[in-house]
Amino acid sequence: MAKRRMTVEQYSRELGVNLQRARAAKGLSQERVAHLAGIAGYTYQKFEKGESRPGRPMNPQLFTLLALSEVLEVPVVDLLPERLPDLEL
Repeated sequence: MAKRRMTVEQYSRELGVNLQRARAAKGLSQERVAHLAGIAGYTYQKFEKGESRPGRPMNPQLFTLLALSEVLEVPVVDLLPERLPDLEL
């Protein structure tokens, strides 16, 4: 049986939780992760909330995710939620 897809909002929130968990496991602050990944602290804070702007799900660029996975020392796949989002427009 195929896994049900989640909404883009749910996917973004789960990605944010995964970022938060990986960061906590490394004992790093949000500001430190953002600095090491080359993004603004505010941007990273919003990512952990699953947002890009208030009320809008995050949609980070591929290279931003790669930088975050490198800083957090986890494979990108470990940051991504297990289920795929429903991208029907």
